Amino acid sequence: MALRHIALFRWREGTTAEQISRVGEALGVLPEAIPELIDYSFGPDEGLSEGNFDFAVVADVADAAGYAVYRDHPDHQAALAVVRPLLAERSALQLEIPDIDRR
Repeated sequence: MALRHIALFRWREGTTAEQISRVGEALGVLPEAIPELIDYSFGPDEGLSEGNFDFAVVADVADAAGYAVYRDHPDHQAALAVVRPLLAERSALQLEIPDIDRR
């Protein structure tokens, strides 16, 4: 079984489109920098339901060891340094999913 990490962000009041764009830039380099990532997507909520978080990150890896590499990777830590000051709230989980091979 593979592992999927899902992180949900709610931005602080006053977070700008430019700041969110910088988040996207910081996250966008991770698939090339971290070979353990099998699939990686992120982006803003589409606004289809009230009460949703503002932004999501979904990272698929082969196993818990791959997740640890992603979690601790210096480029991921650099991206988190961009994200954290903007957060009002964060929620995350990791769940097992069927094995995938998307790269």
